[in-house]
Amino acid sequence: MIAQLTGTVAAVGPTWVVLDLNGFGLKVLCTPGTASGVRLGQPAELHTSLVVREDSLTLYGFGSADERDCFELAQSASGIGPRIAQAMMSVLSPDEFRAAIAGEDQKSLTRVPGIGPKGAQKMILELKDKVHALGAIAPLQPTATSVALWREQVSQGLQGLGWSAKDAEAACDRVADLAETETSVAILMRAALQTLAKK
Repeated sequence: MIAQLTGTVAAVGPTWVVLDLNGFGLKVLCTPGTASGVRLGQPAELHTSLVVREDSLTLYGFGSADERDCFELAQSASGIGPRIAQAMMSVLSPDEFRAAIAGEDQKSLTRVPGIGPKGAQKMILELKDKVHALGAIAPLQPTATSVALWREQVSQGLQGLGWSAKDAEAACDRVADLAETETSVAILMRAALQTLAKK
């Protein structure tokens, strides 16, 4: 099992990163939030999960071990594969994911592409005991710091993906209204990317 990689970022896209490990390049599929957090030519550390199939070996990477562990936990529910689990981590933070399962919050889970009401209910039934076994659920209260930092993180992430500082700031302006109610940098990043794609 490949659990962690540390190397130099050789290439980056909206949902993937290529890490150069002393001349050996590995492409790692990532959430938009993770991809936006790395910089070309700079060192990066990704916590990874290797998904083995008959015809493929696919490496998924995350900015934290907590996010990777939730990705793997989501896949332990029947009918949830790595693509939906990755989408889950793109939409929900680890704390939000655990809180949604523990609190039987189907509405939050159905925000994830590919998860309907029945799928959310089934996931809750199968994962609730596992989530409780992990221990206390962190409270989901946005802090002043997280609200203040979203713009800088999103702007830097967009610039890391090749957009100019001017375009990045303009995209941040366009999602400022969303930021008043949504503090997840991954979701804000995705919304900003969508505004740029429409240009």
